[in-house]
Amino acid sequence: MPEPAAEQGVPDWTQTSLGPFADHVGLRITHADGDQVVGEWAADTHLHQPFGLVNGGAHSTVVETLASVGAGIWFGEQGTVVGVSNATDFYRGVRTGALQSRATPVHRGRSQQVWVVETRDDEDRLVAKGQVRLQNLARRT
Repeated sequence: MPEPAAEQGVPDWTQTSLGPFADHVGLRITHADGDQVVGEWAADTHLHQPFGLVNGGAHSTVVETLASVGAGIWFGEQGTVVGVSNATDFYRGVRTGALQSRATPVHRGRSQQVWVVETRDDEDRLVAKGQVRLQNLARRT
């Protein structure tokens, strides 16, 4: 029987810091594998732009982070992945409240991957949707 992923050097993403920027946003991963990544975060004043809504950059941060985690898990020991394009659309302004974001792959190829991330509010309304294209960087031997 194979060892659990955490014992093979794969982080438990539900317990791992996603870096200072994503930590500032308050993003916490609740599920992560190579087919789907789910994160939760909260809209609050520390993320507001001057007009009192969550800044689009916070949404883009969540999109890039979740897509990168999923793509990295899927690519695994072959190397690393880096984002090369992030396009995020905003559908509903949010001031406060719980948000859930879900990343799923659209394309996973030899050299690139494309992931889509949808963010919904606590009433399951679409708030933002982003797409990230990632480059697979093979390990050099």
